[in-house]
Amino acid sequence: MYQSFNLPLCRETRAEYGGWEGLRDDCAALGLQGVEGIWGGADIPSDFPPDLLVGYHLTFYPDWLDIYREDWTALLRKFGSRDAVRRFYGGEGPEVLLRLYRADLERAAALGARYVVFHVTDVSIEEGYTYRWLHSNREVIDAAAELARRLLAGREWPFAFLVENQWWPGFTFTEPEETARLLEAVRYPRTGILLDTGHLMNANPALATEAEGLRFIGEMLDRHGPLCRRIQGVHLHQSLSGAYVRAQTGFLPPLPADYGARYGVSYGHIQRIDRHEPWTHPAVAGLVARIAPQYLTHELAASGRAARRRAVQTQLETLRRGRLESCGGRVHPEARKF
Repeated sequence: MYQSFNLPLCRETRAEYGGWEGLRDDCAALGLQGVEGIWGGADIPSDFPPDLLVGYHLTFYPDWLDIYREDWTALLRKFGSRDAVRRFYGGEGPEVLLRLYRADLERAAALGARYVVFHVTDVSIEEGYTYRWLHSNREVIDAAAELARRLLAGREWPFAFLVENQWWPGFTFTEPEETARLLEAVRYPRTGILLDTGHLMNANPALATEAEGLRFIGEMLDRHGPLCRRIQGVHLHQSLSGAYVRAQTGFLPPLPADYGARYGVSYGHIQRIDRHEPWTHPAVAGLVARIAPQYLTHELAASGRAARRRAVQTQLETLRRGRLESCGGRVHPEARKF
């Protein structure tokens, strides 16, 4: 199993680590094989060492389906003008998205990524507050699979293509029929699942404890049965935001008129829902053992090198408390429940 943590690949990150050797030192100290990188919006530094890259998280727009379909009624309602749409996306129409993703796929291939991560979801700023969805899961799944086919066709890419679950409309890993529909529709031989444990917890705002979260994730694995064999990677983190969701969703609060400012405000709201906090319940080791992913990414929220290292250490220590790595990997008794 390859273990990594999430990291933007940019000059600011290189400076944070005092050069890439600092990153190498931290990975070695933590016992990780490298990072799951993501494009930072500018050229990736040419001296980034590809041997430190395990996987690559493709760029994404949370709200993309309407521009892909060229639904100008919806776009103008949300953005206010064509100019605002062009400023936000960098152009108009589906080709804008295709160019963005194609460039990112090329980055992943050039760096030797073993897998790429593709979000299958669509949510507008307003939906993130109201939880009244404009599109169905199947609409988003079918459009995302079509987009993936267009991106991947005609070339043998050197990586697995892993679809990641969200709690917004799209792929949620709560309905096996929809999961199977997505995997079949992509039509790429190396398609698999990147199961995000925190996102799956966000799909059930009734959860109040990590133990409840583990039981819920276990139930979703039970429901998916043999489809679980398609899980190649895991984003490991926990998110218990049900109290916030119940208090702060179901209505649209006053928001700035300018789309960019509105987006900035909503980003903070999403972060309060999607916590990306380390697991502290040792039974999570049993969950990891049950899934047995090829790739385990400690996808944790942290502002800077020191905080990132502390967060990863906390989660690694939780896994150590739950399972002895030597002598066949004996599992914590509580872990067997999940």
